[in-house]
Amino acid sequence: MPTSEQKTYTFHVSGMHCNACILMTESELTGIPHVTNAKSSLATHSVEVTGSFGDKTPEIIAEELTKVLRPHGYSLSTERIRKNAGWGDFAYALPIALVFIVGFAILQKAGLANLITGPSVSYGTAFIIGLIASVSSCLAIVGGLVLSLSASSAKEGGTWRTQALFHVGRLGGFFVLGGVIGLIGSSFHLGLTLNIVLGIVVAVVMFILGVNLLDVFHFTKRLQIAMPSFLSRHVVRGSKHDHYLAPLFVGIGTFVLPCGFTQSMQLYALSTGDFMHGALTMFVFALGTFPVLALLSFGSLNIAHKPWKGIFFKTAGIIVIALALFNLANALATAGIINPLFSI
Repeated sequence: MPTSEQKTYTFHVSGMHCNACILMTESELTGIPHVTNAKSSLATHSVEVTGSFGDKTPEIIAEELTKVLRPHGYSLSTERIRKNAGWGDFAYALPIALVFIVGFAILQKAGLANLITGPSVSYGTAFIIGLIASVSSCLAIVGGLVLSLSASSAKEGGTWRTQALFHVGRLGGFFVLGGVIGLIGSSFHLGLTLNIVLGIVVAVVMFILGVNLLDVFHFTKRLQIAMPSFLSRHVVRGSKHDHYLAPLFVGIGTFVLPCGFTQSMQLYALSTGDFMHGALTMFVFALGTFPVLALLSFGSLNIAHKPWKGIFFKTAGIIVIALALFNLANALATAGIINPLFSI
């Protein structure tokens, strides 16, 4: 039989909000037998798909491809999707976030929760950032891997071993690799000035992440940092293998996925200049992501389909922005530029 003609179509994507979305949409689409290539763009919220589609119209193709992407919260359309900023969600998100922020500030001032310590990120802050990451960019890509692993384990009767190995690999990998990054930092002999600079960089990265979670301004999405994409693609491909230890290595590999929260913590781990401090920072961060990812693994959690997801993400965005500003202010206070907000 002659091979069907290869055609390329460009579709608009709804649901993209970070670099992880690029990786997830490309990976899921190229996993379809008759699709040979997929190239996503966060800047234009579009994906270029090449494959053998026969005589199907672009509208039918978009509908069929959407069936694959919908479990991850994405949909395709032949027409540009009018973006709804969801300003009404702020009426609920702002007071919820303010309660958290005020409570956080009171506990910090009273010395009952040492979450902000000069230019440093405490373990408590790392855990909170992990919790927030698990329902934002982390959920977009790591959650997708969890769902993919669940599909693989279903072929074996739905055993718990696959998910357990994944989480053991993730927690253990973050501990060891976080320690390695700390050791690398120690070889640079980072002084106070460079530590302050890295603290400011972490705060800026977190601020951009928070703004992106609000899903109101699109230009900031181009400012996100990302690990080399070829590393991330290997991790995603690994989630589709049925090798006995594949889930363990996929869990370890999530350390290099394009999650800005993870990368902000990696920058801080580098600034610690110490194996154990860097290891514990990354481990506690991964531990913060565990509750939501565990619910996704062993339950039916999928925030992408909840009617309140806009409120949820905007609340998380406001909290992340506040944490970024708190850390920035304390880094500047350590440098003697401003007076400290909290005890340093």
